Amino acid sequence: MALLLEHEFKPLPADKQIETLPFLEAVAHLPPFFDCLGTPIVYSPVKADLAGNIKKIRAVYDSNPAKFKTLQNILEVEKELHGSAWPKTGATLALMWLKRGLKFILVLLQSISDGERDEEHPNLIRVNALKAYEIALKKYHGWMLQKLFTGSVYALPYKSDLLKALEKGKEVKEEESIEKIHQFVTRVAPILDAIYEMYTKMNAELSYKA
Repeated sequence: MALLLEHEFKPLPADKQIETLPFLEAVAHLPPFFDCLGTPIVYSPVKADLAGNIKKIRAVYDSNPAKFKTLQNILEVEKELHGSAWPKTGATLALMWLKRGLKFILVLLQSISDGERDEEHPNLIRVNALKAYEIALKKYHGWMLQKLFTGSVYALPYKSDLLKALEKGKEVKEEESIEKIHQFVTRVAPILDAIYEMYTKMNAELSYKA
């Protein structure tokens, strides 16, 4: 799975301290995932948002790599720095939205890997995309964005075309592609869970709608 496995995420360490630079380097290659979903009017802004948030976190990290060595360092330092404006500011806010975009990708791929599908239309990925949207993004979107996203599932590519796009056009057996998706999800899920857990523990999660 060329797009997903070319730049692997480091395994989550026992102390759940995620190093900022390797995380950003791995995640920087994921925005093109949204190109594979087609429907530019919907997914181009999501891709741009993901890339923009990565850039914001990278700028904070580059300003002092020693101080911002881990993602937790970023939240702790910014909490002290921004006072009452935190967490709706800086790299803390960027990572909050970044993790939601990653959650969408992960739930969608997990659902495909698990074989969830519309039995009448097994090559469609509407079921998978709607599940991912419901879990990862819907409650953070206003009514208009929700309508736009739920309508967009009818323009999504066939599962076979999505898998081919993830393989960067190479013809690969579906079972092999699904196995690679499973490898990716297995590696990234603990990291994403740790980020969500960190936001909960530090009371940094916000529920305002975009």
